[in-house]
This record gives sequence, C-alpha cells and structure tokens, in this order.
Amino acid sequence: MADQAVVEALRPFEVNFSDEALADLKRRLTQARLPEEEPVDDFSQGVPLKTVRQVLEHWRDKYDWRKVEARLNAVPNYLTEIDGLDIHFIHVRSKHKDALPIIVTHGWPGSIVEQLKIIGPLTDPTSHGGRAEDAFHVVIPSMPGYGFSGKPTSTGWGPERIAEGWITLMQRLGYKKFVAQGGDWGAVVTEMIGVRAPPELAGIHTNMPGAVPEDINGAAFGGAPAPAGLTDEEKSTYDQLVSFYKKVYYAFWMATRPQTGVAFADSPIGLATFLIDHDAESLAMIARSFDGQTEGMTPDDVLDNCTLFWLTNTGVSAARLYWENKLPFFTPKGVKVPVAVTAFPNELYQTPRSWAEKAYPNLIHYNKVEKGGHFAAWEQPMLLSKDLWTAFRSLR
Repeated sequence: MADQAVVEALRPFEVNFSDEALADLKRRLTQARLPEEEPVDDFSQGVPLKTVRQVLEHWRDKYDWRKVEARLNAVPNYLTEIDGLDIHFIHVRSKHKDALPIIVTHGWPGSIVEQLKIIGPLTDPTSHGGRAEDAFHVVIPSMPGYGFSGKPTSTGWGPERIAEGWITLMQRLGYKKFVAQGGDWGAVVTEMIGVRAPPELAGIHTNMPGAVPEDINGAAFGGAPAPAGLTDEEKSTYDQLVSFYKKVYYAFWMATRPQTGVAFADSPIGLATFLIDHDAESLAMIARSFDGQTEGMTPDDVLDNCTLFWLTNTGVSAARLYWENKLPFFTPKGVKVPVAVTAFPNELYQTPRSWAEKAYPNLIHYNKVEKGGHFAAWEQPMLLSKDLWTAFRSLR
C-alpha cells in the first residue's frame, strides 16, 4: 500500500513540450486536407471555411506556443494524487495579508488557459486598481481528462466526484476557509461543492448559474413558445435558451459517443474547429478576432487553448465528462450556501435576478453586466475580477 504522505505530496510541475511535438503539429497543419466551402453565407452550417483557413494559417505560420508555455511556467504548477488520479493545478498565493483562498474551475472547450488573465487581478488587486483587502490566494485545477491532469481509466469522474476532489485539494493545501468560482462545467462543479457544503466553504460564485426553473427549461428544450407570465427580461432569457438548445449538438454527441472522436487525436485543425464551435456568440466573436476585430479573445488566446488540447491529446478524454454527467446544466441543484452571480449578456443565457433569487435562497450578490459572454475570465478578466472583489466582501 502506498505511503499516504507520498500520495498526498504536492509535486512541482513544469510545462515543457518537445521541439519534435511542435514540429509534428506544424507538419500536420501543413498537410491538412480541408472540405469545400459551405453553400451558405452565415454560421448556420457551422464554422465557415474562411474562418477554418484563418485559424489554420495563423496556427501554422504565426503562432508561438512557447509564449504561453512561459506564462504557465511563470506561476507555480503542481501535481497531486486525489482518489487515485493525478490532478494538476496552479497555486498562486497573494502577498496581501488575510487574502481569501479561491478555487476556480474551467469548462469545456476551455482549460486553465481560460483563467490565466485573472490571476494577477485576484492575487494582487492593488496593482489593478483594487484594494489589498480584496485579495485572493488562487487555485486553478485542470479537470480530470483535461490539460495536465490524469485521464481517468475507469468510469465515475463526473461533476460530483470532481467537486469532492476539489474539496480534498483545498483541505490538502491547508485552507480552513475558501470560496469557489466557475463557469460552464466549472459552474456545475462549483455548485456541487456548494451542495456538499464542507465546513471550510464560505460561499460560491458562478457566471453560468443553474437557475432556470425546471418547467421553463423543459419548454425551452422542446422549442415551445414562451410560457405565459414571464417578464420581458425572463422572455428574453427564454429566447436565448431556445436558440442555444437548437445548436447544442456537440454536447449530445460527446454525451453519447465520445470515443468516436478519434479524429481529434489525429487532426489538429479538426480538433480546433470542433472546439471553437461551442455557442453562436462565442463562435462569432472568435471569427471576428481572426478578421482583426479583437474583442475579448485574440487569435493567440484561441490557439493557446487549442494547442494545449492538441499537445496533451485530451480531445477525447475531455469529451468523456459529458458522458459521465447525470446532472442538469441549467436548473437549480439545491445550493444553500451563500451564492454570488455575475450575469453576462452573451452567456448561453443571461440569468434574470428573479430566477437567481428563487434558485439560491442565500443570494448575496447579483450583477448584470453590460458586456462579455460564455468565457468570462478569458474575455473580460478585469470585469470578472472586479465583480469577484465585490461579491465576496461580505464573506471575508
């Protein structure tokens, strides 16, 4: 039996892919075979060939992985074994006294790359226009099957088990009090931490709340007309949900046939095309960024994430989380701990305060912001960071 101290050890980790791996990536991009152009002039058939070519050419001719590798290695990275699986995480402690520990969880098709931009504002708010008393110690883990974490070899690693792992991680780091934050899968994991409600947990923050009433969610999933009695704000959110559910093919596919995605391990441009087609607003923003209209994410931001997926060969292993999941994405999960919500307009749906108040009986903060979408930390890092400064003040 393994020595428990060895199992629980925090092992320093450095990102360092070989020149051969990067040369192989470039070779595959150079030899890529693309389909013909789509017979429509919009996004109704998916990622347009023009955008695919722009992604490929930027990746092949202009992109430098070593830059993001240096950014990753500029912060402390670790591996630790939890429940038999190696978990990778970034851990940056603030210089400020009494900083509040926070564990931040990414989603799909993201990774720890999503959160790199918020590390500075959260750990060192005084250098970003904030107050020392709003500082955080920041922990950013890679979910199982993603990035540098281990790939489960048996079933059972759904959001509930990941949440339990994150609680273990924060306890292992010695934190007697912490908060949790997440979007996309990270929101589901974070809410399950809230459901579990360990004594160390002070509260959670989500930018993709599970707050849609079940009957309304069911109607939206079926594409029904908006139910009677909704306010104008709720009707607008309902329409967002109906639109999203019409384009959620990727989630159904990964939830039923993740292992069929063998091409994601063989074709980098095929992998990248699938990753950037998450939701209509994000795809349109990414397409504009490759047209030179940078707003939120840059082409390099997009390719930092795609390259991480490629080099770690996690296209299939990450998809299995959809197969594992048995929880609803958008409906309430019974969180009773203090909850803070930031509602972004271009999220899959912008949660109305009325729904948030019903879903979270201990709602301590709600802010409906004016810009930003699904990848909040990536697109609007300062906006999200400032709202986190505010959201958790009452819990310090």
